[in-house]
Amino acid sequence: MQEEVSHTDRHGQIVKIGDEVRIVQVSIGPDVEDDEREMFEYMVGATSEIERFDAAGRAWVTMWWNTDEGNATTSIGLAPHQMEKKAPVAR
Repeated sequence: MQEEVSHTDRHGQIVKIGDEVRIVQVSIGPDVEDDEREMFEYMVGATSEIERFDAAGRAWVTMWWNTDEGNATTSIGLAPHQMEKKAPVAR
């Protein structure tokens, strides 16, 4: 039987696929083009739903953008220190 891995945000709160997280930091490589860099930087402060976790434990999120050329997406893998779990909305 495979042991289930827990994933956490920067406060140690457990996060799972489908949870909404606020992006507090992104890591951008030096070779990223300026237009892509701008999209990554705009993600800081935004909220997005966790879609999956990779083998390194990063939580992958995607944001959609409206551009002059149509829709675009930006996906990024977040380490625990780069995200905060968003509190659920009371219904």
